[in-house]
Amino acid sequence: MKDPYRQFVRPLLFHGVTLDPEFLHHRTLDLLAWLGSSGDGPLAQPRPWLRRQFSLSDDRLAQTCWGLTFANPLGLAAGFDKDGAGARAWPLLGFGFAELGTVTRYPQPGNPQPRLFRLVKDEAVLNRMGFNNRGAAALAERLGAYWATHRPPIPIGINLGKSKVTDLADAAADYRFSFQQLYPYGDYFVVNVSSPNTPGLRSLQAADQLGPILATLQAENHDGKPLLVKIAPDLAWPDIDAVIELAQTYNLAGMIATNTTIARTGLKTQTLLQTGNPVAEEAGGLSGAPLRQRSTEVIHYIYRRTGGTLPIVGVGGIFTAADAWDKITAGATLLQTYTGWIYEGPWMVPRLLEGLLTQLEAHQLSCIADAVGLSHR
Repeated sequence: MKDPYRQFVRPLLFHGVTLDPEFLHHRTLDLLAWLGSSGDGPLAQPRPWLRRQFSLSDDRLAQTCWGLTFANPLGLAAGFDKDGAGARAWPLLGFGFAELGTVTRYPQPGNPQPRLFRLVKDEAVLNRMGFNNRGAAALAERLGAYWATHRPPIPIGINLGKSKVTDLADAAADYRFSFQQLYPYGDYFVVNVSSPNTPGLRSLQAADQLGPILATLQAENHDGKPLLVKIAPDLAWPDIDAVIELAQTYNLAGMIATNTTIARTGLKTQTLLQTGNPVAEEAGGLSGAPLRQRSTEVIHYIYRRTGGTLPIVGVGGIFTAADAWDKITAGATLLQTYTGWIYEGPWMVPRLLEGLLTQLEAHQLSCIADAVGLSHR
């Protein structure tokens, strides 16, 4: 499969021009918003080409989870499209589902710039964005307008975070407001208590802090929509056990493993070009290849501890079909990518899905669901 991105675009963006990563990110979202615009005029013309290029349809990749149909297991992770600008374009790029957000109750600008950095030698991204978004009400208004004319054919999740201005003691009410505002528009929801870029947020992973949040949201979950929690890779095993117990107590639909890491071990990049500071001294969460092994270990642990009864969304360092296969066989029912998609480009999606089909054939499995947790058998 020819891949113009890897041949022409990536060398320019990662080794040629020195455009600000956040600037490029916003221009990408502008393009996606344009591609997803409704209507049958000139704006609609690229869509059939996009589907032919990036979509791979095969019944062996499809599965049903939480009553939702996923045409393939690869989704877009939260963080890329916080305000839903590209919500109608993600199906055109071959994803089996997409997760919007993180969105907070109150609009917030996020942390000071620069706050997004590429570590090219490590195939990684360091970010300290700080949940920059327009707020839950603005996202609800946008999705209400979008969904009125065209609801995406793939499941859309919404990732909820705590507003920076909200005290930790009031976190449950903060999450509840966003949940209520966005309830009609999300196919599933995620409680994000694991970003390292909002002060004190990760403390909400503790059982005594997380329990009231989950109880509050489930009390509002009148239609029983899937509710998941996203955890950090830096949690110790006993702390993960505590979250698993809460997930079971409050009938969560699953767990997302994992968010970005604050670890800095084994990096080839020592100094950030944009700041001149040592990477080890820079605040923020690290994503991409350095997270790959740890996220897979966490997936394996959760699957083993739950006996495979709690669906896991695996995310962290997925660039290739081999990366995806490792996470699925460790116990992930679904997968998400963000940094890998940035480095590999849009042709990554069909390339990875083709590789998963090859793995199914090699292991004489009839469908992707049969591969979930295979390494435990």
